[in-house]
Amino acid sequence: MVGSPNNWSTAFEHKNIWGLKQRQRHLWESLSETDKLFFYVTSPVSGIIGYGTVRTKFPQDQPLWPQEIKENRVIWPLRFEFDVERCLPSDKWQTSKIACRELFPRGGFQALDHDIARQLVSKFTSLSKEYYVETPTPISAKEPLPIYPPERLQVEQALPSHDELKHRLVEIGQLQGYLADEEYVFDTGRLDVVWRRVERSVPTYVFEVQVGGDVYHALGKLKHAFDLWNSHIFIVAPQEDRNRVENLLSGTFHEISSRIKFIELRKVEELYKRKKAYLDFEKALGI
Repeated sequence: MVGSPNNWSTAFEHKNIWGLKQRQRHLWESLSETDKLFFYVTSPVSGIIGYGTVRTKFPQDQPLWPQEIKENRVIWPLRFEFDVERCLPSDKWQTSKIACRELFPRGGFQALDHDIARQLVSKFTSLSKEYYVETPTPISAKEPLPIYPPERLQVEQALPSHDELKHRLVEIGQLQGYLADEEYVFDTGRLDVVWRRVERSVPTYVFEVQVGGDVYHALGKLKHAFDLWNSHIFIVAPQEDRNRVENLLSGTFHEISSRIKFIELRKVEELYKRKKAYLDFEKALGI
């Protein structure tokens, strides 16, 4: 991934988003969510500053980078999010970057030989750890986090309402650092809940909540969201609706059968409690 210092700074500021031009669609379409990416910064750095992996792909029609904002048009609409595994801090880009003749960029986005890629990972591993920007390893503790087993949620307990589930999904998204919205408007109606990385990005996660509702219509909206944005899609419904969902996914909606996830609606509250307990635990430790 080849870009200017300004474009790389923008990419990192907006939670790791990169983009390609329309003429590079064949490259964008060939990307998989486990592909390794190397970050090459052009002059005056002229070297690789880190690497990561593809997270998710999505098209975008809103300007993001300085040149796009200046010209009020989208230059790199074929975007993707990536996770950073290793990256030098900006004040070390010029002094600690990795550069050699084999890495001279021939274009803005290109494939690397596997052997060269392995050597790059090895070189970054050998650099001082103080230069890395990494996700910290969770600190283990003697006291386990609270566990909320399904057995505690009694079968006879009243089902949460549609609005309660949407609100909880928004709270979970916010706990994870996303911009979370209810009733997100798009071209065929409204989506119950979406999570976005940044204000100018399309939904990364999309949820449709069904409490005695129209499963067929919900799957239709999720399929359209996937077609539009390549979002991670979820249907939240009672366990008794699972068979109906699976039947529809094996027929009418078979195109999204490998992408959609079913969440039993009582699991939403359990997920919220676990995430909240984990974050409260971190806060108590001052992390």
